[in-house]
Amino acid sequence: MNEVVEAANKNIKKILRKMIEKHKQWHEKLSFFLLGYRNIVRTSTRATPYMLVYSTEAVIPAEVDILSLGIIQEAELDDAEWVKSRYEQLSLIDRKSMNAVCHGQLYQNRMSRAFNKRVKPRQFTLGQLVLKKIFLHQDEVKGKFSPNWQGPYMVHQVLIGRALIIA
Repeated sequence: MNEVVEAANKNIKKILRKMIEKHKQWHEKLSFFLLGYRNIVRTSTRATPYMLVYSTEAVIPAEVDILSLGIIQEAELDDAEWVKSRYEQLSLIDRKSMNAVCHGQLYQNRMSRAFNKRVKPRQFTLGQLVLKKIFLHQDEVKGKFSPNWQGPYMVHQVLIGRALIIA
């Protein structure tokens, strides 16, 4: 989930950078750019971020001013028809969100397969010297210029699934 938020923030930063470079009154146009960003269908989920959050497609301001067919039809419904249409929309929302989850999982599987094609499996033996990677969430991280690896460590035992016991 954290990777998704980081990717979204990265894209919003790109949008802001382009806006500041090209438009002098960028703060007046920010809401329009963000609306556009929220309403673009993502490859991974085949849905818009707005639809995933609010379970309905966004109505752009132009559709409110110049009534679209969907808004006109909704305004002319009586109470029973309106309740029925809302119930149908709710069942459609469940299907859409399930589709988005399925497409997201398929997309992740495709990406991991593409990544794993380049990974070369290694065989480790007892007594072999190895380095241990320091990940960003670990306490050993001291800052930007700290080393990325610790070691060397000696392999004491090779476990199933390419796990190692090192010392």
